[in-house]
Amino acid sequence: MLGILGRKIGMTTMFEESGNAVPCTVIEAGPCVITQIKTKEKDGYSAVQFGFGTKKEKHTAKPQRGVYKKLKISPARYIKEIKDFPVNDLKVGDVVKVDIFTVGEKVKVTGTSKGKGFQGGVKRHNFSGGVRTHGQSDRERAPGSIGASSYPSRVFKGQRMAGRMGTDQVTLRNLKVVKILPDSNLILIKGAIPGANTGFVEIYKN
Repeated sequence: MLGILGRKIGMTTMFEESGNAVPCTVIEAGPCVITQIKTKEKDGYSAVQFGFGTKKEKHTAKPQRGVYKKLKISPARYIKEIKDFPVNDLKVGDVVKVDIFTVGEKVKVTGTSKGKGFQGGVKRHNFSGGVRTHGQSDRERAPGSIGASSYPSRVFKGQRMAGRMGTDQVTLRNLKVVKILPDSNLILIKGAIPGANTGFVEIYKN
């Protein structure tokens, strides 16, 4: 599976030849350094481990510092394995760039959705809320009863209630590549993708 790691920059608008405006998400994709290649013979499965971004050496664990010094590269901010990545002539230390994609092809993007914090049932699960009549002026956004009468006298697992919302892994498929800027390591994808600006994302060929 061909893929690359990246960072969401923000959104912009592109215009087609027909004049239609296309909303696009700008992603800084790569360059990604190969930090490890795993094989079925040695590791039981085939995968390529990529590093994206950089961080200070003091923020890197000592065992990892030795690995990066051996590879003669800066410590990576993000590390991710991509299974069944076509290795071909690639080796540890090589760089994979955004030019592995082409304009017009479909990709899938995985990211972490925006965190909303602790939210009530109305916002989290689209509950309609209570009514104002008969003195219930303070029950508009209340969840209502959560029990199950005298039997089974307990709350079922998975009951929809208030709680933490967001920060979930979300994958969107069949997104179209609108433009690629290899010199700037940028890729423009039609539509919105999960996560906030500067958030870490993964882009894969469908």
